[in-house]
Amino acid sequence: MGKMSVTKKTLGSALMSAIILAAVSGCGSATSNNNAVNSSNGATNGSTASQASGQTLTQVKKSGELKIGTEGTYAPFTYHNAQDQLTGFDVELAQQIAKRLGVKADFVETPWDGMFAGLNDKRFDMIANEVGITPDREKSYLFSNPYIESSSVIIVNDNNNSIHSFKDLKGVTDAQSLTSNYYTEAKNAGANIVPVQGFNEAIQLVKSGRAQATVNDKLSFLQLEKSNPNIGLKIAATANDTSASGFMFRKDEPDLQKAVNKALQSMIQDGTYAKISKKYFGTNVLDK
Repeated sequence: MGKMSVTKKTLGSALMSAIILAAVSGCGSATSNNNAVNSSNGATNGSTASQASGQTLTQVKKSGELKIGTEGTYAPFTYHNAQDQLTGFDVELAQQIAKRLGVKADFVETPWDGMFAGLNDKRFDMIANEVGITPDREKSYLFSNPYIESSSVIIVNDNNNSIHSFKDLKGVTDAQSLTSNYYTEAKNAGANIVPVQGFNEAIQLVKSGRAQATVNDKLSFLQLEKSNPNIGLKIAATANDTSASGFMFRKDEPDLQKAVNKALQSMIQDGTYAKISKKYFGTNVLDK
């Protein structure tokens, strides 16, 4: 959720450029942040910072588990299938990452609005939930190289003929999660925000007429529409730019960030990423 603007730039070139940079420099896409360990993390000198930076990766390998925060209610990225098993694009990518780290993936399902707090409180080691890479978030967290991009869209009822652009959101009742960047887009457009806990609740409010619209992820809506062709909702407008997402870590964990980037790189090179992408989107999104 949320976004990093990558107007007129494909995910494939953006991600592959990040991977090449990581291979050359030996660090992830948030390189400029990797040396920033402040007093709030308990680091008072270079030695302390060095000890802190590899702690989580060491603990993950020692415990044999990578704890991963995710919603479990945000298809096609993280959701429960007909057998009530946690699955999704992000879930399978995270499982592969854990495998390549030599550990087991342990998912901790958490509502979106509590996700960042859960990471801060060390309930899990990283977040896998299509988290948008934004400058504000990069001030407080580390991100993996981006692994997917999408556009934000306005979702309305089929019979709504008054909303055709983001400018039309002014004064409109709009259902949004308050910690999502989609909230910022809707608020900046002048919408009257109705707070919700996530994508599913926003959709339900629009369906019931308690909200006129929601700004949300295009891929999530297309998946919803595919599985529910008579849902009675439509995309009224699509943003001009796209959003890139990555796995998120605490600020003082560059070693874990680097290990995840290395795993992502290997998944792309051996075709695993393409296989997972085609399963959920019918194509390798890196080729888009």
